[in-house]
Amino acid sequence: MIVEMAMNSSPVQRPVGFSLSESSALIIEAVVEQHAEEAAFLWTTRDRAVHAPHYSLKDLSGLDERVEAHLDGLRVAGQFGWQLCEQALDNEEPGKLFAAAVLAFDSGDTGRMHRVLEKGCCAPELEREIISALGWLSFSIVEGHIRELLGSERLEIRLIGIAASAVHRWEPGQQLMQSLSDPNPRLRARALKACGEVGKTGLLPTILPSVSDPDDACRFFAAWSAARLGDRSPGVLSALYEIATGHTPYAERALGMALRIMGLHQAKAWHRKLRGDPTQLRTVAITGGIIGDPETVEGLIDLMHIPALARVAGEAFSMVTGVDLAYEHLSGDKPEGFEAGPTEDPEDENVAMDPDEHLPWPVPALVAKWWDQHRAQFQADRRYFRGKEITLQSLREVLISGNQPERAAAALEFALREPTQPLFEVRARGAFQVEALKRWNL
Repeated sequence: MIVEMAMNSSPVQRPVGFSLSESSALIIEAVVEQHAEEAAFLWTTRDRAVHAPHYSLKDLSGLDERVEAHLDGLRVAGQFGWQLCEQALDNEEPGKLFAAAVLAFDSGDTGRMHRVLEKGCCAPELEREIISALGWLSFSIVEGHIRELLGSERLEIRLIGIAASAVHRWEPGQQLMQSLSDPNPRLRARALKACGEVGKTGLLPTILPSVSDPDDACRFFAAWSAARLGDRSPGVLSALYEIATGHTPYAERALGMALRIMGLHQAKAWHRKLRGDPTQLRTVAITGGIIGDPETVEGLIDLMHIPALARVAGEAFSMVTGVDLAYEHLSGDKPEGFEAGPTEDPEDENVAMDPDEHLPWPVPALVAKWWDQHRAQFQADRRYFRGKEITLQSLREVLISGNQPERAAAALEFALREPTQPLFEVRARGAFQVEALKRWNL
């Protein structure tokens, strides 16, 4: 910019720009803004990664380090970092509330915490970001905050407190007991789930009546937690079976729990029954991987010939055998003409994401050849998981080196064998998981 200056009655021109100090301030502001954007974006990436087959604990830990680096940049920026996060709350973009909540609860500033809680109570998807932030911070930092949340008069805030305590696998005592009989089904369902997560076997008699709750979520989490805590009664198994064969968002999780608490022969009989229903073939593939009996493998290879089922059948095959389809060169390209999930066609009404997006495409002939060469290593009427019979040690190995779906399955298998122990949280911050695994002494 050029301006004219009057000096000795003669017009003088000089360049006008930013001073060195002003330039430095602008550069720093831009860097902090980048920290805020990246922290939010990487949280959304992480939110998907915790369920993704192409992420391991090592991968998750690496991603977490990147998230923490940007959060640390916001912390160092002090009030300006907080102001950026606060301003972004009104945009309601995914991840923005997570970053703000981490700063708020980490600082202990009452005003900041009130601001994020007011925003988070607007919708369940926003609640999740606050719960995630409370789980991100160490329990020593958030314990007092969680206790205050649990004592709130507002239902939504108590729900956040119950969920945050469960993420840290801390049992909040009387507040949990009271929530189990709360008139609000959302709070009841979260409390019922928490019982199974923290391994509170003493609450089993209180949980069981909710197996017949009219609310779908309450009924599922009551049955799930009851089974997790050691109940194998016909009533619990019947409830899980009904949910697994129904049309609720809990069907697949109910299936996984039911098959794991059944006797092997009963589970195989259920698998055979499902095979006779053409509408249940995806469930058949998933079931084969959960059961882990070598007798299901031939059927899984048959399902690999169906493009819509090939990848999930391949994942189940890997669950049983432990073979990495890509590493062993047993996978190939997507079948020509196959489309899954949203397409670029504006008139296509299918907007659901491809559930198997990151799974490899098995080549059935190559997989069948591999199985012919290795089937002798597997005995019928045994349960295998990643190529080994299930033991506490083999499950720990999966928790260390498996991908995220495998690790979640291993955590549940382990918890069913140790009902008084907390369910290992494979979605927790990677550094926390590594420390927890180091403390295990099997």
